[in-house]
Amino acid sequence: MATFLYKLGRLTFRRRRFVALIWVALLAVAGIGAATAPAATSSSFSIPGTEAQRAFDLLEQRNPGTSADGATARVVFKAPEGEKVTDPGNKSEITGIVKELETGSKQIASVADPFATQAVSQNGSTAYISVSYQVSSMELTDATRESLEDAGKDAQKSGMKVEIGGDALQVMPHTGTAEIIGVVIAAIVLVITFGSLVAAGLPLVTALVGVGIGVSTITALANVLDLGSTTSILAMMIGLAVGIDYALFIVSRYRAELAEGREREEAAGRAVGTAGSAVVFAGLTVVIALVGLAVVNIPMLTKMGFAAAGTVAIAVLIALTLVPAALGFAGKRVMGRKARKAAEAEKSPEAKPNMGTRWARFVLRKPVWVMLVGVLGLGIIAVPAASLEMGLPDDGAQPKSTTQRQAYDMLSDGFGPGFNGPLLVVVDTKNSSDGKAAADRVSEEIEAIGVGAVIPPAFNKAGDTATITVIPKDRPSSHATEEVVHSIRDAGADVKSDTGAEVLVTGATAMNIDFSQKMNDALLPYLALVVGLAFLLLMLVFRSILVPLKAALGFLLSVVAALGAVVAVFQWGWLGSLFGVEQTGPIMSMMPIFMVGVVFGLAMDYEVFLVTRMREAYVHGESPGQAIVTGFKHGARVVTAAAVIMMAVFSGFIGSSEQMIKMIGFSLAIAVFFDAFVVRMAIVPAVLALLGKKAWWLPRWLDRALPNVDVEGEKLQKQLTAEPGSEGGESGERELVRV
Repeated sequence: MATFLYKLGRLTFRRRRFVALIWVALLAVAGIGAATAPAATSSSFSIPGTEAQRAFDLLEQRNPGTSADGATARVVFKAPEGEKVTDPGNKSEITGIVKELETGSKQIASVADPFATQAVSQNGSTAYISVSYQVSSMELTDATRESLEDAGKDAQKSGMKVEIGGDALQVMPHTGTAEIIGVVIAAIVLVITFGSLVAAGLPLVTALVGVGIGVSTITALANVLDLGSTTSILAMMIGLAVGIDYALFIVSRYRAELAEGREREEAAGRAVGTAGSAVVFAGLTVVIALVGLAVVNIPMLTKMGFAAAGTVAIAVLIALTLVPAALGFAGKRVMGRKARKAAEAEKSPEAKPNMGTRWARFVLRKPVWVMLVGVLGLGIIAVPAASLEMGLPDDGAQPKSTTQRQAYDMLSDGFGPGFNGPLLVVVDTKNSSDGKAAADRVSEEIEAIGVGAVIPPAFNKAGDTATITVIPKDRPSSHATEEVVHSIRDAGADVKSDTGAEVLVTGATAMNIDFSQKMNDALLPYLALVVGLAFLLLMLVFRSILVPLKAALGFLLSVVAALGAVVAVFQWGWLGSLFGVEQTGPIMSMMPIFMVGVVFGLAMDYEVFLVTRMREAYVHGESPGQAIVTGFKHGARVVTAAAVIMMAVFSGFIGSSEQMIKMIGFSLAIAVFFDAFVVRMAIVPAVLALLGKKAWWLPRWLDRALPNVDVEGEKLQKQLTAEPGSEGGESGERELVRV
């Protein structure tokens, strides 16, 4: 592989105008496609194989007009101090708003008058209008949302407080500021790392080209492939991080080759042949982790994984082709004055060892202590993970300044927390001899469980399906509400055996509970698949069994520690105000599996880049200890910069007002910190120092069975040594012709 990539690097360096033109053309085509494609409506959220989804599907089949999975809104009214919503003036105002909403949009399915449905609190201070829509929240038009927002403005003039809850006002989170912050910090880190504006600008520009192509392609295909709004955010987040990192690896190796005195074209070829090999396999681990999300069997998550994997693949291709082409345009400006002086100083016999070298030597002197401190430190941070509670955030997790959060609080105060998460119980009476009696039996069973309220059964026109609305006593994301759902389902099993009627629990709250359970069930199979495939891949790269095993175990340690930090901040509230956490609660149910998928791939970037340099030095004759020092001498600075950049990109998303985006940004940033600086930069060299030559042991039969991909460039080195003209002479010309 190293030989092929060496040829590719030289070819793209020489044909740089043609290569740059191809990528610019691809960016233009993707941009035009995104601009002209019809706007994406919504990604249909479905969870195959769950009871909540079966209930939704049954309602859609038996009673299509109900729009069970359509958007909902609650317009909540609170009377002024000393008044009631039932007072003539306030009641007239609310009744007028009901009529206004009914005629305000063609997308509305139904509007419930609070005085007809008894949606008035016992003390008369609070009432709410329930609004159901025919389409999902992402399919609502701006006009529909505006009519909803305008509905309560007149009531506010009369002195009543009016807030709107539900998912009807949910819009795609804006993250532009986060991306800008991440890019700015990345630029600063790159300038400090390289000491050259040109060298710092190359990774940024090429990464932005890759992200532009990836995100534009996702936008262009969003309507056709039914991609959700968060798909492009995930692709942008990961694509930007790995795009900068991969380009950084190539540019850094190119500068090192120039410092050795090689010609520019030869340096580009060697940089792509060596660091490019690490980029290919690092990219493969990320792709495996993202594509592996398909094992969860949730269409939305599968599409997100494939889309992000496609963006990573583009980042790899750009690093192997556009980056060496850009290096050709940059000329000698890629080496700043300070960098040239530093390179000359390194060649001097009295040259001071850099920070990476000094750290590696320290670890070699105290490997046991370094390993113990690293493992125990992460172990302590991981303790809160044992208290992990998972769910999906509701309006209670919104900032207090939002109308959704204020409506949530008003409903909790006026009716009880359970009104924010009603359950919908569907009774299929088709196989029952007395459907009405079966539905009444279900209502009685639910009341016996102990809930806030049970609304009597309502049958469809055919009379074979009844729906019962259940109001829990506690908030939607609480453990008590989850127990209510399980209790209803247990009681439903008895009803079915006695009457033949099937009982299904659904609604947003039940859907969230089923979603969390499905994510829990998929976590271990997903871990086994991703870690197993990556283990085989890394065994191929490093020609070792213990190095990939150590890499996988170190990753698991950093992920559990990151989960512990997430629980401490978002569930327990420690330092919550620092990160803008206004409401603690369960951790988003997809967070553990999502973190495993993304962080595993990203963590392997550092493992591959740092350890392949050690492997390269070991293969070329250095002792195991000296190979560790060499790897850190050349790779520590770059890996540190790459980790800081990735943390900056992810940390930028912590400022989002959306709890989900905030949590994702924090978890990925802290996981990268733990994995890069504690696991890869401390525990890994300590373990390798303790293992010595055993670290690179591979059974002979397995060594013969595994193909030699030559990531460390041993074959390439021999070939270049054997061909005197390879530095850019006639032999180099022949190599280009053969490509």
